[in-house]
Amino acid sequence: MQIADGKKIYFLSDFHLGTPDRLTSLRREKYIIQFLESISQRAAEIFIVGDLFDFWYEYRTVVPKGYVRILGKLATLTDAGIPIQFFVGNHDMWMKSYFEKELNIPVYYEPKVFIRNGKKFLIGHGDGLGPGDQGYKMLKKIFRNKCCQWLFGIFPPAAGVGMANYFSRKSRVATGQSDDHFLGEEGEWLIGYTKSILEKEHFDYLIFGHRHLPIDFQFPNGSRYINLGDWINYFTYAEFDGTQLRLQSYDPALNAKIIRH
Repeated sequence: MQIADGKKIYFLSDFHLGTPDRLTSLRREKYIIQFLESISQRAAEIFIVGDLFDFWYEYRTVVPKGYVRILGKLATLTDAGIPIQFFVGNHDMWMKSYFEKELNIPVYYEPKVFIRNGKKFLIGHGDGLGPGDQGYKMLKKIFRNKCCQWLFGIFPPAAGVGMANYFSRKSRVATGQSDDHFLGEEGEWLIGYTKSILEKEHFDYLIFGHRHLPIDFQFPNGSRYINLGDWINYFTYAEFDGTQLRLQSYDPALNAKIIRH
């Protein structure tokens, strides 16, 4: 894909809509829509890299209540011919076909390679990658298992969604707990993961979410690891103009909080 002159590709992640409460989530949803509207005339493509929702499960004929505004905006963008690529996160991994059928948005469950203007991107949410965290990796396998998803679907929506929302409220997003400081090159597990990938294959950009801390880390060979931060504390996104990629905040006052190494 070649980007037309004056157009850009945008990357953003970790909205966690639905938490910690309805009014706070609604304000955040409207702010995200304001951003999407502001880029609609110059967007060649948009990547949403996971955890759009704090919880999502698609029953056969039921989807979670709410989110009408963001879903409507995404439909408007794709109807206007702007491709949107969606990666599931650890909070909305139970995607099925709703986005693809209703919004014309492909859904990816694992990191994927994209080539744009001759630059090579590896893009994924970031959960369960790299060394360690064996407990979550096992839990992820269970949640991704089709039989387990079917068993959850046996619960009536009111019971299933209610139970999921209960556990969601105990997440780090809902409780305000987060790792808001840079752990260093050796401590950041996604940097470790990207190093192992770069030993085997070259990428210009390796873009992930999940960490909630905006990080722009450059390797000696020129490759860059980008963590997109979130739209809870940082309102950060990356934009690629065909030549250069920039990580920045929709709120300029927060640009100083982006980790650049």
